[in-house]
Amino acid sequence: MTTKTTKSTIKKTLSKTTKPKRTKILCVSHQEDADGISSAALIKQAFGGDTILVDYPGMIDVLESLRNDGKLKKLFICDLGLNKQTNDYFVDLLTELRKKQISVTYVDHHDIDPKVITKLKKIKVKLIHNTSECTSVLVYDTFKKKLSEHSTFVAACGAITDYMESKPIASKLLQMYDRQFALVNATVLTYNIVGHQKDPDYLLYLVDELSDSKFLHDIPNTYEFAQTQVGKLAGIMSKVRKSMKISKNLAYMEMLDSGASGAVNFVLGFSGKDVGIAYKERVDKGIYAVSVRGSSSCKTHLGRLVSSIAGKVGGSGGGHDKACGAVIPKDKMKKFLREMNSRLSSR
Repeated sequence: MTTKTTKSTIKKTLSKTTKPKRTKILCVSHQEDADGISSAALIKQAFGGDTILVDYPGMIDVLESLRNDGKLKKLFICDLGLNKQTNDYFVDLLTELRKKQISVTYVDHHDIDPKVITKLKKIKVKLIHNTSECTSVLVYDTFKKKLSEHSTFVAACGAITDYMESKPIASKLLQMYDRQFALVNATVLTYNIVGHQKDPDYLLYLVDELSDSKFLHDIPNTYEFAQTQVGKLAGIMSKVRKSMKISKNLAYMEMLDSGASGAVNFVLGFSGKDVGIAYKERVDKGIYAVSVRGSSSCKTHLGRLVSSIAGKVGGSGGGHDKACGAVIPKDKMKKFLREMNSRLSSR
């Protein structure tokens, strides 16, 4: 009897000592705008841990790398919208992580298929979802008891650059600050993010500085870099005027030496159309990264339309009613543009 008890005790002890202890806290957030960066900064301030920043084309690869992470204990996913092509994978991966008792919190403000919402709740993912506020504001509002007073500023910057500063919670945050002060800081933050998309270490540095309650003027060289970016944007404006193509229901332009997101508003504005599209080739992946914007008079929910058409041509996409994006296979880009133009005319 004693021998059996001893063997059982040894077995349990060995099991406990050989099983890796899960201690890692990780936030995976969108790297291309202030809402994603601000969300990551607020999660870091509230919970500590590590950060991985990712764009939409690279999102699946990053999430897949977590499948067998033996140290992962708590995962936050912020400002990374889903679409028809990623829904099933996303649910399957999170189901596997939850079976391993990993805590998962998903914070987002893009459209989510109601069936996906039901599945995520069933596996007990903490879903914080509201299309009426930006993601960083949702992070702030949910975890404000764990955050410093400075967190209101970080969330406000995310709301401003996502054009959601007039929403109920965001507008109250913005009232705490001089409006011009907040707008300038949000703009400088955006220019630094857009201009450093190929420098992931700098983007993580911004997350760290914002989580450490820094204003943009407290972070070295941010204003100087923003000034340089303004000069580059002036050059882009000139190129867009000369080179954009105009169809019946939209205008579009391929970008060769700058990002699509920095040019798409110029395409929209200069063309006089209700929809503007800018796209840039990602040579490493054989795709085009596409940005789509709609005017205030655009009656179509562009995020839903883009998701539908992108899926039909073998890509993926989605987003808000007047601001969204897509990943389109290189040889399908012309078809995507034709379909967009055609579907817009029928609405």
